[in-house]
Amino acid sequence: MSPKIRVAIVYGGRSAEHEVSVVSARCVIEAIDRDKYEVLPIAITKAGRWILPERGPEQLEAPKGSLPMVDEAGTDLALRPSGGLTAESGDGLGGVDVVFPLVHGPFGEDGTLQGMLEMAGVPYVGAGVLASALGMDKEMQRRLFAARGLPLLPWIHVHESDRRRNEQGCVDLALDQIGLPAFTKPARLGSSVGVAKCKTKDDLREGLRLALRYDDKAIVERAATARELECAVLGNDDAEASVVGEIVSAHEFYDYEAKYIEEASRTIVPAQVPSSVSDQIRRLSIEAFAAVECRGMARVDFFYEEATGAVFLNEINTIPGFTPISMYPKLWEASGVPYAALIDRLIELALPER
Repeated sequence: MSPKIRVAIVYGGRSAEHEVSVVSARCVIEAIDRDKYEVLPIAITKAGRWILPERGPEQLEAPKGSLPMVDEAGTDLALRPSGGLTAESGDGLGGVDVVFPLVHGPFGEDGTLQGMLEMAGVPYVGAGVLASALGMDKEMQRRLFAARGLPLLPWIHVHESDRRRNEQGCVDLALDQIGLPAFTKPARLGSSVGVAKCKTKDDLREGLRLALRYDDKAIVERAATARELECAVLGNDDAEASVVGEIVSAHEFYDYEAKYIEEASRTIVPAQVPSSVSDQIRRLSIEAFAAVECRGMARVDFFYEEATGAVFLNEINTIPGFTPISMYPKLWEASGVPYAALIDRLIELALPER
């Protein structure tokens, strides 16, 4: 019998998406084939400390409405220090065959974790340093997509330093170039944290302040009267696109609460759209994946203006959620790849040819 593949699942992290990452990791650990894989859960605390938990995230309950990284008593996961993740320890990265990063947001999804793994010479699931950095930065990926001729809604970016020097000038620029209604969002964060829909000039000012509390760069984007569609991509050089799904938010837009707390939000897989729209989204998803030189996996998000038939690329996510309500695994399940098989495929794509 072949020895089990040792997989380190890295989760948590320093970003505002910490709690979502914990739930993603718990779901992957519950589903992974234990006959094939030996699993080493590695937590990164909000303070950035790497530790080995006494209990993996699959044993933790996330209280509804908060998703905190705590146990039932409200204490901090009963984590114990690992003594350092070194090649000599046998319990660290030197003792694993592949890493499955599930750290959402900055310091995990943005190329920093991937760069460390590259330096350590450890194979890992998903996008490399460049694609991860581009996938995290909504401004830079938009610049690249625009250069490739991919369809985008009008947008600008605003730096915190500019807002501090001349907040009114930033608001006026957004009103002039984007108009209302508009969305403001941190440029380098996910899970709709810090996102606001702005209908008035005062909303826009407050929306920028909110977004810039999470990042020193914000995006202002025209709000479209559109349906939110998503497509999953899987593969390396021969990447494939899944069926297209639709998000139906319980709120006016798909904010953090609508994604992770509000039960009335739902997904429709496959999306009920014309085949021409579905085909266009699948093609654009592969083009976006190739544009950032992605590998492994990505979820690509779109807006579909039903009245005009226009499709706009929103963003690419290189570490999509793996929670029970996450679209990435749902889209592949509807495309004939069940959850456990999807995990297998992602690990196979990360490992060198044997």
